[in-house]
Amino acid sequence: MKNDENSKTDPVNENTGINKDEKAKNDIEKKIRDEGVKKGVVTTSIISFIILLFAGILVFSLYNHGHNKLINLMETQKTSLTDKVNARDSVINEWITTFDDIEKNIAMIKEKEKLITVNSSNAEISKNKRLQVLEDIKTINTLLEQNKNKIAFLNAQLKKSGGTIKILQTKISELEFSMKQNENEISELKTSLVEKNFEVKQLNTQVVVMQDTITKKDEKINTQTYEMNKAFYICGTFKELKAKGLLTKEGGFIGLGKTESLTGTLPDSAFVQIDVTKMNSILVNSKSAKLISEHPAGSYEFIRDKDKRIISIDIKDPDLFWKISKYAVVEITK
Repeated sequence: MKNDENSKTDPVNENTGINKDEKAKNDIEKKIRDEGVKKGVVTTSIISFIILLFAGILVFSLYNHGHNKLINLMETQKTSLTDKVNARDSVINEWITTFDDIEKNIAMIKEKEKLITVNSSNAEISKNKRLQVLEDIKTINTLLEQNKNKIAFLNAQLKKSGGTIKILQTKISELEFSMKQNENEISELKTSLVEKNFEVKQLNTQVVVMQDTITKKDEKINTQTYEMNKAFYICGTFKELKAKGLLTKEGGFIGLGKTESLTGTLPDSAFVQIDVTKMNSILVNSKSAKLISEHPAGSYEFIRDKDKRIISIDIKDPDLFWKISKYAVVEITK
């Protein structure tokens, strides 16, 4: 009987066991929920941080782009302003130079007037003084013409600026007034000179002929200088120089002991033309080299590299080197 009773299930114990299982289950579920909440919070925090980071980068990028754009705009404006200032300064400098030129011309005209008055003061004017007066009048005519052109240039500049530059307008008016005075004074001077038998045609001639003569003289001097400084050189093997008709072998006996010498004709077209004032060495770059043409010893030097190859012939004294011949013929061995 006792065994039968013990074998029966105790409801209280059974309920207690179920409650414990449910509590454990609830605890586990709560723990899982808590861990899920924590993970969710962490995940949300990470996502929020990433979003904020991207937003910050985007804002910074937009700001940086706008900032760079503003800087570029400022740089462009600065460059434009600098160009305008430089252009304005250039124009102002040009005006100042023109003012100075006109005033110098006016001063020179007055000096010439004084000289003419002195040279023509006597009743009898010598031939030399007469010629000097004519030259001074020609110079004055040229200076007056130059001043007219310069004032016309200034007026054009004033018109271009819209006629709003008061200082420029005042200065031009002053120069025009001085010019009128000059012209009146010169006109009176010419009238007095005509009375002393000076021809009007001569008095109204500018210095164009004289300037033409000076230009021609300068051209002649330049041409003469060019010809004086002109020289020629050539480098090549005996075979190459002989083919160009520059070298030959003479003398000797049965083909032996012949010496190399220049032929009678040295066509300029076969040579390289140089200016002796600008070139002071002849490039050789060969195993050996020798000058066939005649040039005084001490006026040149063979320059060699570490392998004893001749790099160049340095001309130490150009005047002495080219004194005997303006043609330098260098025979080389390749």
